[in-house]
Amino acid sequence: MTIIDLTPPLAEPLTLAEVKVHLRLDTDDEDTLLVALIAVAREHLERETGLVLAVRDFRLCLDAWPDDGILTIARGPVRQVTDVTVYDGDGVGQAVDLDGHLLDGEARPARLWLRDVPQPGRVLNGIEVEFVAGFGESGAEVPDTLKRAMLLHIAAMFACRGVVAPEAQPAVVPPGYDRLIAPFCRRGL
Repeated sequence: MTIIDLTPPLAEPLTLAEVKVHLRLDTDDEDTLLVALIAVAREHLERETGLVLAVRDFRLCLDAWPDDGILTIARGPVRQVTDVTVYDGDGVGQAVDLDGHLLDGEARPARLWLRDVPQPGRVLNGIEVEFVAGFGESGAEVPDTLKRAMLLHIAAMFACRGVVAPEAQPAVVPPGYDRLIAPFCRRGL
């Protein structure tokens, strides 16, 4: 199972202004760095939790349908399934009819059931599911606890800005960060 980001977020969950207020910065000298750190903090949080903070499009690639017929999508919340394609042995795609499908996009992981599904002929990645996931178009829909965790993380990375290059972040995770995000993390055995 592979999940591919198809589009970048339209907006980050935190604005530059929110970050500057948190850091008590009045000048524009560090704006470029702060914008980069916002993206790094979001990406790190998304990897840790499996959540998608900013709405965007994804493609899930599978080799076969699950035995129980219920497809799980590890990234969420899933807002909409836009397209399902099954490839035959020659690599020709066939669109799957989405009429009557059931989507539980808020579940962790999200679950999708499709009425009639053809079997893939391609051995690897014979099934592609395109979907839209995320909390919302702006940061307003993102839970405040996750935004607070991002602010703490950005502040810690900003404090180490002369020691660690932005592309090498996240090098620092502040105390308390793990406790803030713990209720949102999926843990396996």
